[in-house]
Amino acid sequence: MVQYHPGELAAQRRAGVAEQAEYSRLAIGTTLPPPAMRFLTEQPMIVIGGADDDGRMWASLLTGPPGFISAPDERTIDVDTRPVPGDPLAPVLARPAQVGTIAIEAGTRRRMRLNGVSHPRPGGLRVTAEQVYANCPKYIQQRTPHRVAEARPAAPPVVGATLTPTQQQTVRRADTFFVATRSAAGACDASHRGGNPGFVRVLSPARLRWPDYIGNAMLMTLGNLQQDPAAGLLLVDWSTGTTLHLTGTAEVDWEPAVAMPGAQRAVDFHLERVVQIDHASPLVWSAPTYSRFNPTLDPETDQP
Repeated sequence: MVQYHPGELAAQRRAGVAEQAEYSRLAIGTTLPPPAMRFLTEQPMIVIGGADDDGRMWASLLTGPPGFISAPDERTIDVDTRPVPGDPLAPVLARPAQVGTIAIEAGTRRRMRLNGVSHPRPGGLRVTAEQVYANCPKYIQQRTPHRVAEARPAAPPVVGATLTPTQQQTVRRADTFFVATRSAAGACDASHRGGNPGFVRVLSPARLRWPDYIGNAMLMTLGNLQQDPAAGLLLVDWSTGTTLHLTGTAEVDWEPAVAMPGAQRAVDFHLERVVQIDHASPLVWSAPTYSRFNPTLDPETDQP
């Protein structure tokens, strides 16, 4: 049976959810049940997180037609694509690497996480599972993807050390992002965060803050941050397929001085590097139907 690592246990105790977390742990496995295998084969996207050669964490978007993800057995998924040129994880996934993955079916608000070891294969990669589990549908905005008939090729990456004014607006308008973290042992995880536009606050061109909403009590992201502050964020422009990749460090504010609706704690992110890839995916998504679980924001402090 999969056990929590010391960082996760510490975060759960600090949050006062240790008993609930122990119950949630029963849902974590090392193999894919048949419904999960079918679910993955139906998905047009998966997010993958990992570390580069300098130890920086990144999260990236991989997309393809349904079937581009397959599960040849209960411990393995094959992904028939690689990151686009210029993606921070492109060189990482060209060799064996610890990765975290999350697949979301936005139309039904279902999601599946699989963490393990990735190996390159012709035209894609193979991930061997070490952790497999589903998450609740909270905070997932409902969207429908479709493929652009004449998709523009991915643009060369635009790299910076801080967010431009346009990128800051992208963050403020975001209702979804993905976060990649790792444990002290180097095991990676990729997770989803969602809320109404404005739930991610831009405190400066190099500092963000977001609320940590009530979830399944596993606190895997926060647990990893107790052991290693490295974090990578991925924001997607769902109307164009453009991706915004951020890397830096994150720390949990367990008792924030300024309240954030719906959250008892917050996460501060300090940006070190940003990579923007226009039209990274040929998929675009419909306008969202926001989750009924999204907390209502304070109009005076949470403006998109």
